[in-house]
Amino acid sequence: MAIKLRNEYGPVLHMPTSKENLKEKVPQSASDSYGHKQYPANQGQEVEYLVTGTHPYPPGPGVALTADTKIQRMPSESAAQSLAVALPASQARADANRPVPTGGEYRHPGAPDRAQPAGAVVMEGGNAKNSALMAKKAPTMPKPQWHPPWKLYRVISGHLGWVRCIAVEPGNQWFVTGSADRTIKIWDLASGKLKLSLTGHISTVRGVIVSTRSPYLFSCGEDKQVKCWDLEYNKVIRHYHGHLSAVYGLDLHPTIDVLVTCSRDSTARIWDVRTKASVHTLSGHTNAVATVRCQAAEPQIITGSHDTTIRLWDLVAGKTRVTLTNHKKSVRAVVLHPRHYTFASGSPDNIKQWKFPDGSFIQNLSGHNAIINTLTVNSDGVLVSGADNGTMHLWDWRTGYNFQRVHAAVQPGSLDSESGIFACAFDQSESRLLTAEADKTIKVYKEDDTATEETHPVSWKPEIIKRKRF
Repeated sequence: MAIKLRNEYGPVLHMPTSKENLKEKVPQSASDSYGHKQYPANQGQEVEYLVTGTHPYPPGPGVALTADTKIQRMPSESAAQSLAVALPASQARADANRPVPTGGEYRHPGAPDRAQPAGAVVMEGGNAKNSALMAKKAPTMPKPQWHPPWKLYRVISGHLGWVRCIAVEPGNQWFVTGSADRTIKIWDLASGKLKLSLTGHISTVRGVIVSTRSPYLFSCGEDKQVKCWDLEYNKVIRHYHGHLSAVYGLDLHPTIDVLVTCSRDSTARIWDVRTKASVHTLSGHTNAVATVRCQAAEPQIITGSHDTTIRLWDLVAGKTRVTLTNHKKSVRAVVLHPRHYTFASGSPDNIKQWKFPDGSFIQNLSGHNAIINTLTVNSDGVLVSGADNGTMHLWDWRTGYNFQRVHAAVQPGSLDSESGIFACAFDQSESRLLTAEADKTIKVYKEDDTATEETHPVSWKPEIIKRKRF
């Protein structure tokens, strides 16, 4: 017994203990030749034990904290006693019958013969029955919600260059696309027919958005221009001058007349829609700002950049609130969940989910190993990521489960290399998914009405989550 205590609990026996917490009602016994106390194996005498190792679960990166693991308090004396006798009798007998190590197997006192699991609770007791190692239960992925698969049902042609951006108007009657052929085209959503072409940009159109508050369409491009189109007259009524390089994206504030643009000049700019005045220049990124999103709640502006960071901005002060440095590669896409106070960012290293307002990390969505250009999500929790290699992955937002992967064939006459997805969006009813692609087409997807949970089961197992640390 003394050898067992020395080998297994040598490091623990030297831990400092408070005298008021450790009360022994057993007689003092002699020490062995190694200076360790000999514990009598008399089960009839009462002993109170000190529980060590119950520190709070570490709130480190990549560790999912649940209600059970957020706070660990020191157990009461009665709880300690109940834990101490929790070891099954068969295990106790196996420990008691374990052969004594020979001289060749002897380990120096203080070196345990097996590593203790992280977060183990070590009980100091008078016999084998009163020792227990209880490891923390690893977090597991909950069962994801079932989503029907999406299938391609229409391909719309008409542009003469890469289709770089797409937006659906609030009434859900038509949608607009911008292309490398320098045109903006408006299409009927139901039939897919071309309604109107707008010309005015002198380089690739990189961003389009339709206002929910006025009959205006906003566009930006690699010609450094930001334009406001009046859709009643189909002509440009305002220009917003100030960016020093290509403008890569834009977004409208949902509740006030403010436009935000982001550019290759490493800045984002906030514009008053009516006066064309530049309200703020958001400086801080050290490389091109690839994407920008607005919301009514704080933080009201979120940007993603080629400098691998995401910044959450104070709209009033025009300054950075939080900088997220977890990505290791360019952040080209950011999407806000329509119902939850969360958002996701896309990068070649990972898709990451975050919680507002401080950008607390939630989880990684790993597996889309490509340059992710676009993200979109609907209120049902279907997250779509589109990549440079033409692949599209569909995820369950809550669990991060990848339930479908799509790689649509390029159109006849296009090269296989021209299969990139540059932008995607759900329509207002969220029953259609539109993608803007490098083969000069717009593809429209719908949910498969014939699919059921039996025909397309969720291949999910309650395995331990393997989350990468950022």
